[in-house]
Amino acid sequence: MLPLSVLDLVPIGSGSTATAALQHSTALIRRVEELGFHRYWVAEHHGMTGIASSSPAVLIAHLAGATSRIRVGSGGVMLPNHQPLVIAEQFGTLDALHPGRIDLGIGRAPGTDQRTARALRRGVEQVGADDFPEQLTELAAYFRGEGPVVAVPAHGQQPAMWLLGSSGYSAQLAGLLGLRFAFAHHFSPENTLPALALYREAFRPSSILSEPYSMIAASVLTADTDAQAQRLAMPSALQFLRLRLGRPGLVPTVEEATAYPYTAEERAFVDDRMAGQIIGSPDTVREGVDALVERTVVDELMVVTSTHDGADRLRSYELLAEAVARARV
Repeated sequence: MLPLSVLDLVPIGSGSTATAALQHSTALIRRVEELGFHRYWVAEHHGMTGIASSSPAVLIAHLAGATSRIRVGSGGVMLPNHQPLVIAEQFGTLDALHPGRIDLGIGRAPGTDQRTARALRRGVEQVGADDFPEQLTELAAYFRGEGPVVAVPAHGQQPAMWLLGSSGYSAQLAGLLGLRFAFAHHFSPENTLPALALYREAFRPSSILSEPYSMIAASVLTADTDAQAQRLAMPSALQFLRLRLGRPGLVPTVEEATAYPYTAEERAFVDDRMAGQIIGSPDTVREGVDALVERTVVDELMVVTSTHDGADRLRSYELLAEAVARARV
């Protein structure tokens, strides 16, 4: 009975708008709550025209208000972009508004280019990886009432804190601090097993956890057939290729992705990216999910699905839930 959750990047499709993308996300969280998904996280990205999740706290407030049971949180807040006090106040407020339903997932990378990172912290000395443990410690202290100042209403609130990562650094730090750990398998699959091993080896019991607790985020796309799923996955793969080429943009249509003039190197990049994802019919996806969970031995699985059309994305989660439910019978 492994819990299933959603990581939403709020993708903006070609010919669409941020308003439409946010409306799709609102419809999606309501539907996955009905389907029994456990968590729904949104990511922090800046300066990316194809992603509408630049302000996690604002979006979490909206999504939590549109639902009643599902946990809602950040996957994650990029702490170097913010003062710890601000995040403590934001998530303390969210937890006060929605007690027992808020997750605070923290990342150590800016999640954007250096120019944007400087604009986010204008007038504040840049914080690097070496400062991250200190920032994280300060943030946690505010919820205990032990920060350098009183954070209202953070003191007394208890959003579930997670440390996010795509490398061994965050895995080891999460273990040393006794925090829950979420790994970005969808972004860095080659590092998944080493990072999880580091987390478990480094883990020290804390007031939060007595033993390691891990989750991975995986790219999954489910459709009626394998061929249809592969076709629907092409736009996201092309969007990622363009990002790596320094040309971030909207999620293209299936037709645009099919007609794109790939070079041999670009085609190899796209093929390699899609090979690391779980794409296919419900049976194919169920087998892929089972194999991934068996290989990683995680406590939870978070699924990220990106398509041009919001209806295709919603249908993918429906088919995934049905496939997993059949396997549990």
